[in-house]
Amino acid sequence: MRPRHPILWLLFALSAVVSIALFLIPAFIIRPFTHQSPTGLALAMALRQRAPLPTLVGAILCAFLAFLLWRSDSLRRKIALSVVLVLVVFSAVMARLNYFEWMFHPVDSAQFEAQSTNKLESSEMVLAIRYGDDARAYPIREMAYHHIVNDVVEGVPVAVTY
Repeated sequence: MRPRHPILWLLFALSAVVSIALFLIPAFIIRPFTHQSPTGLALAMALRQRAPLPTLVGAILCAFLAFLLWRSDSLRRKIALSVVLVLVVFSAVMARLNYFEWMFHPVDSAQFEAQSTNKLESSEMVLAIRYGDDARAYPIREMAYHHIVNDVVEGVPVAVTY
């Protein structure tokens, strides 16, 4: 069965794809423990920065088009409209949140062991900081996941990043 209003369906599909892509492309490119090229990161950050307004416009347009298409179509198409509309609204909401903080959450209260009791392999890399008489070492394997540790070294607050 051929859908009625093919132009409306096309507009609905295009606005949905663009809205969802503006959220998914940066989320897919910027992930922990995966290779991220400079070009890919630049694209992801540019899309992430510009996504809030277009995803909102896309959600409003999709809702309007879904309203127009709702009356004249079958139950199967109404279910498809509903599912796509939920995904578009979800994308519009997520474009406004900093979901990268969920993936790369900082360590606010780092726990340390004395050098004599640590369990690090001798070949394991660490990121070290020394300030005055105080010194700290942060294992790279932990920093690769969290990317930031908030700490105090010799009474001075520091943000250690990797």
